[in-house]
Amino acid sequence: MKLIKLFTGLMVLTALLSGCGSYGTSAKSTAAETATVEKTGEATARVIEHAMGTTEIEGTPLRVVTLFQGATDSALLLGIKPLGAVESWAEKPVYEYLRGEMDGVVNLGIETQPNLEEIIALKPDLIIASKVRHEKIYSQLTEIAPTVMVKEVYQWKDTLNICAKALNKEEEEKAFLTKWNEKTSYFKEKAADQIKDTKVAVIDFRADHARIVYTGFAATVLDDMGIERPESHKKSEWGVMLQSEEAIPQMEADLIFDQTNLAEAENVANRDKWISNPLWSNLSAVKNNRVYPVNSVFWNSGGGPQAAMHMLEEVYAFYGVE
Repeated sequence: MKLIKLFTGLMVLTALLSGCGSYGTSAKSTAAETATVEKTGEATARVIEHAMGTTEIEGTPLRVVTLFQGATDSALLLGIKPLGAVESWAEKPVYEYLRGEMDGVVNLGIETQPNLEEIIALKPDLIIASKVRHEKIYSQLTEIAPTVMVKEVYQWKDTLNICAKALNKEEEEKAFLTKWNEKTSYFKEKAADQIKDTKVAVIDFRADHARIVYTGFAATVLDDMGIERPESHKKSEWGVMLQSEEAIPQMEADLIFDQTNLAEAENVANRDKWISNPLWSNLSAVKNNRVYPVNSVFWNSGGGPQAAMHMLEEVYAFYGVE
């Protein structure tokens, strides 16, 4: 038995955990997330390389905790129902598209500040987290259970990959990606004439600003489907926050997908304000009636492979591909 001190904000949480020994991690951080296999006696230990170092995992974890949306989505796809998961950003406490699979899962609070006491109580054998959200509590998490982290929360293929390796479900990952590649290839073939020379923007109205998405979750799906963005939107950062309606011309595109969360009244009010500006009417997509509201959960906050597939199906429908 060993005494572990966990710090959450200004509170010190002291918990007596069962078990002994420590989980091996290295100090290096890497974007590559790979797994190696080692033989330890009769047990097979897999060493998972992830965004915070390396973590050794034996067998197939069953008591799993997921600390960001894409991890929950991925675990369920791979056939593992988490014991605990952070609550969803919208449609709380669980996104509707996952709700049927989440009965009995413990709500661990918000993604940016998960409840460590609840995680301890669940006695997990694996924690799946993200560097961008949980780097500061990584050491605490590793004292609770073996922990793996992805670098970003919206790179869904990276999330699926690290989850598959940690959960010993790489065959399931391979099957999903085979299906994904088949569907994206089919779309590019059937919609070739429609997507040729057509530039598409993804925008998002929030309560006090508007956004153009460059490399977020939706962008990764559109890239796989062969859908091009305007040259000015092909940048390495996630996107841009527009604070003034004078920036509306930056949204110029042949077609616009609007991923605004319309369940938030403040978002809708700000969107209505922006689109009433004459600059909005000058956009090519607006003139040609090619601005399409889309499901914000599938296009943004879901963050996992199942959300990506739902988004792909929406794009199929918009382009009339069956």
